[in-house]
Amino acid sequence: MDALIRKLGSIATFSAEERQAIERLPVNVRMLHPRQDIVRDGSKPSQCCLLLSGWACRYKLLRDGRRQILSFHIPGDIPDLQSLQIPTMDHSVATLTEAKVAFISHESLRGLTECFPGIGEVLTRCVLLDAATFREWMVGMGRRDAFEAIAHLLCELYLKLQAVGLAENYRFSLPFTQTDLGDALGLSYVHVNRVLQEMRGKSLITLRCHILEITGWDELLRIAEFDATYLHLEQRAAG
Repeated sequence: MDALIRKLGSIATFSAEERQAIERLPVNVRMLHPRQDIVRDGSKPSQCCLLLSGWACRYKLLRDGRRQILSFHIPGDIPDLQSLQIPTMDHSVATLTEAKVAFISHESLRGLTECFPGIGEVLTRCVLLDAATFREWMVGMGRRDAFEAIAHLLCELYLKLQAVGLAENYRFSLPFTQTDLGDALGLSYVHVNRVLQEMRGKSLITLRCHILEITGWDELLRIAEFDATYLHLEQRAAG
């Protein structure tokens, strides 16, 4: 449960007793293939999924197969946490890479929050922070141009990964495809590729073997007009 503790610890402080209670949660751990649904639109789950390793996303499909990615998820995230309160899923959650996922029953999570209301408050905060992130994505798709939107997303991903110890020195693994980026931002693969090439040309990023390094952090922040307030992280990156 270290991944969950790191994630929750990036937005709140826990007592030793609360940490031990999280560590004692009963879980069923499975390894999943890339592009595998974890929970599907319209289903009525009785458990939540905790991402232990790998990447996942929330998404919606149109009838013609077009996909809109609604959020990216990293280890420590519980992408379907809202299913504790909203019984029917209105979107799907899937892996983007090979992933290790822990399934936690709703009953166990409810028991945890009843015994430790402070943990319940932090889990509620996670859902609210997801909503704050969604608002930023809406601004990006509605008002930022492609260069600004991609810059903003890269800044967001770096800070989230850094907060849970999965990125440092402005370097992090970016294992999903340019098509995935496009589906998140409402852009074509060609447009995403063109912007990334332009970022390389301006010495803002390097991208080799799915390792992205932000070499122009301050400039990327300026271009994106990035304000990390909406992430509400207790651990913050330099700059």
